[in-house]
Amino acid sequence: MKKGVIILGSANSNGETRKIVSYISDKTNYPIIDLKQKNISEFDYEFKNRNDDFHPLIKEIVDTYDIIIFATPVYWYSMSGIMKTFFDRISDCLKIEKETGRKLRGLEMAVVSCGSDKKLKNGFHMPFIETAKYLGMNYVSDVHCWIEDNDIPISVKNDLNEFVKSIQ
Repeated sequence: MKKGVIILGSANSNGETRKIVSYISDKTNYPIIDLKQKNISEFDYEFKNRNDDFHPLIKEIVDTYDIIIFATPVYWYSMSGIMKTFFDRISDCLKIEKETGRKLRGLEMAVVSCGSDKKLKNGFHMPFIETAKYLGMNYVSDVHCWIEDNDIPISVKNDLNEFVKSIQ
């Protein structure tokens, strides 16, 4: 079985996306890392933010896990701002943390999105897919979810169960 981690990138640590990733975590025993609880600054061309939480976090991820599941709410038809900041900071791994960056090669990536619409607009997954290609990661799966009446609908649970099979 793969060793995986779920990276939750939501402005609401206890919102709908958390419900979805908790369901996945219960099925996989993959831990959830909540980016909202981390101090990760935006990308800086002068790398003055080296002492925030990004470098220790990305090092832990590449040294520990085989698959990274990025979980984000859909904000304005794309990933959340906090998730985008995390992705932008991966640039550090190409410039000043090259050894860490090289360890991303061969890791697997999957994506969980959660929104109010039952379908995503075309192109939502493109930044994830292209980032995986650029970094030499294997993009393995994605699933889009939503919540109804404060619960995960049966059809979404079925999709999540198939997703879980694809990431283990």
